[in-house]
Amino acid sequence: MTEDVTAAVEADSIEAGKRLVRARGEGLSLGEKLTNYFYRLTWRTPLHSIRLRGRYPLKLLAVPKDPVAGDAEAGRALISGRIEWHGESVAVTDYDFTGDGVSPALADYMHSFAWLRDIAAAGSRAEGAPIAELLTRKWLERHADNVTEGAWRSDLWARRIMFWAAHAPLILSSTDLVYRSAVLNSLARGARHLDRVADRTPMGVNRVVAWCGVVAAGLLIAGGDPRKTFGEAGLERAIAGAFTSDGGSMCRSPQNQLLAVEVLSMLQSVYESRRALLPEMVEDAFALIVPALLGVTLGDGGLACWQGTAGVPGERVQNVILASGVRARPLRQPRDWGYQRFSAGETVVIIDAAPPPVSRASTGGCASTLAFELSDGHHRLIVNCGGARAGGILIQPSLAEGLRTTAAHSTLILADSNSTAILSDGTVGKGVNEIELDRQETESGTRVEASHDGYARRFGFIHKRSLVMTPDGKELRGEDTLLPVDVKGKGKRKPVTAGFAVRFHLGKDVEVSPTADGQGALLRITEGALWQFRSRGGQLAVDDSIWVDGNGRPHPTQQIVVTGETASGGGNVSWVLRRAG
Repeated sequence: MTEDVTAAVEADSIEAGKRLVRARGEGLSLGEKLTNYFYRLTWRTPLHSIRLRGRYPLKLLAVPKDPVAGDAEAGRALISGRIEWHGESVAVTDYDFTGDGVSPALADYMHSFAWLRDIAAAGSRAEGAPIAELLTRKWLERHADNVTEGAWRSDLWARRIMFWAAHAPLILSSTDLVYRSAVLNSLARGARHLDRVADRTPMGVNRVVAWCGVVAAGLLIAGGDPRKTFGEAGLERAIAGAFTSDGGSMCRSPQNQLLAVEVLSMLQSVYESRRALLPEMVEDAFALIVPALLGVTLGDGGLACWQGTAGVPGERVQNVILASGVRARPLRQPRDWGYQRFSAGETVVIIDAAPPPVSRASTGGCASTLAFELSDGHHRLIVNCGGARAGGILIQPSLAEGLRTTAAHSTLILADSNSTAILSDGTVGKGVNEIELDRQETESGTRVEASHDGYARRFGFIHKRSLVMTPDGKELRGEDTLLPVDVKGKGKRKPVTAGFAVRFHLGKDVEVSPTADGQGALLRITEGALWQFRSRGGQLAVDDSIWVDGNGRPHPTQQIVVTGETASGGGNVSWVLRRAG
């Protein structure tokens, strides 16, 4: 892992010249999916129940601190008797942990017990304990002895162990010894379940989370030294399979990257509570994944909207990074994570310069290749719609599918089709396989040129995007070109005439006014600067769009669309964004 840290530091230096990025791996085969499905069915068998038997703890060996601050507003709602989450509202007395009548995302939030953190942030233990105990009793009644996939999923059990331990004063302050015993017995059963299933968790961040739960249980339950050793070995394997050499998650989701930092920070707190030495492999992981996470934050400190990630606010991201204890600069030029970042003055630009995730760790992948986002100070000017992974009642499945498309990102779309196929199982199919990338840093600014082959087989064109930002950050020039290519096996160009559109989705606080000549627009940021947009090579129009915030709420916004039509020789649109003043 130390060598990986060194590689990450080297990757942050700007490399001149071209390099090739290829898609990695494939999704699970049908046979593997069926094997995993039948394996989960075995959880309900008497044999698995026998495996969960064993000695039960009389107490926890430590009460670790939850290093991440909760949502006080959500906590106050819980104390007052209502579950308020991403637009959904349910009375605490009516909630029964069956998942009926709520979104799967809300069900996961409740099963993970992450809401304990929110209660802790909202009031005193005397105020929060009655609600926390009521909901815990409801969960125990429904799921303590009933092993189901929804409640006993490995990543949920891992987080539940850490939240139960960190917020033990909220759920274990009762004088009811039968209830206290039920909580501790369930925790021990969950740990034994994780022992069996952690390594069968789908590869990626969730497998890392599962193994964190195993290690945490080994540290918190008496006689856990063998489990701790076993868990640390599994965690090291999981980390190696979940992240690229420069620290980015294989699924390329900033939202999952944030989750990884959060859960590892909670595990670090468990080690501290036992005054145990944090393994070097966890320290090395932090040194890689925190800079990668910072690399996909905009000027407001919040997450950029890549691979279905909603616009998680900067306060939330900062809380998680502070919890990690790592101080680092944003990763600017990763080799595998794929998000090229450059900034000057108050302007930050991030471009997706890698293929979509097609590895086994990918769900909810998006066809976002060569899209970019731009912020001016704390204001988001150019964005992607985001939110396909946000969950909640406000993001219906049909909308989530639409948010995964190329058209939901600020890039070029040819023939109204995705640059990479979007599949219904959450993965992506054929499309972008190779990207050529060239980045140059000079006294005159930053220049990034990248091209992808997502439209080559179907339409015979390569999409090339060039971005040039001045040293003061007040001007970004861009050019989108469709270049004809030879079709493999035919040795000739494939003549295609098709319409294309270059989309620029605007932030929710941006008002757009087209100019009279139809080639430009004025972009006014509420309580911010004025930007001018000009284009050449297509017809400019303004259309409706949406942007999904960190609470899964879609906001009506607008977008600039520059349209044109290709001939067999290709097509070209040039444009410029210039800050006034």
